[in-house]
Amino acid sequence: MLDRLSSSQEDLESEELREDAETAGCTRIGECRDRQIVTVTGTLRTVTLRPRAGVPALEAELFDGSAALDVVWLGRRSIVGIEPGRKLIASGRISMSRGRRVLFNPKYELRPLGRE
Repeated sequence: MLDRLSSSQEDLESEELREDAETAGCTRIGECRDRQIVTVTGTLRTVTLRPRAGVPALEAELFDGSAALDVVWLGRRSIVGIEPGRKLIASGRISMSRGRRVLFNPKYELRPLGRE
């Protein structure tokens, strides 16, 4: 109890996200290796439109309390529900790009808004 009171808000949110990943049976992002097929869950921190090779690409940073990865949808300018603060589950093959983990065109499921 004392640890919980003395922890920062970010530490508490990270702990909650790690517990969500375990409950959902997902792999922690920090444990994902290059070329591994995974299912991860977390909260979208940022969502940006960043063209790649002249093709529109919607890019989001997914954070699960252990690490972050970039989720990229090629050929998309926007997706309804993909916004900062939204929780989701994403599945696909991890690749490494410039030292960061990336999931291209993942299968995804939006989590309900608010407390479950």
